[in-house]
Amino acid sequence: MASAVNTLRLARRMAEGGMPQKQADAVAEAINDEIGADLATKADLKAGLSQLETRLVKWMIGQGIATVGLIVALLKLLP
Repeated sequence: MASAVNTLRLARRMAEGGMPQKQADAVAEAINDEIGADLATKADLKAGLSQLETRLVKWMIGQGIATVGLIVALLKLLP
């Protein structure tokens, strides 16, 4: 998995600001772990889109059946 945050650059910047290197490394890794845990991958997005398409097709078929049923019921009311 690609890193969500450039941890090397982040750690270097914190160290340049006066933070001890070990602490800067640990903080950068912790930030990356927390942010990276919430990011969606392309596979996640494709799976979600596939589920959405499936639900939309089912909804459209249901609406089509309901419309046909309504038309049939209205035609039975005509003399």
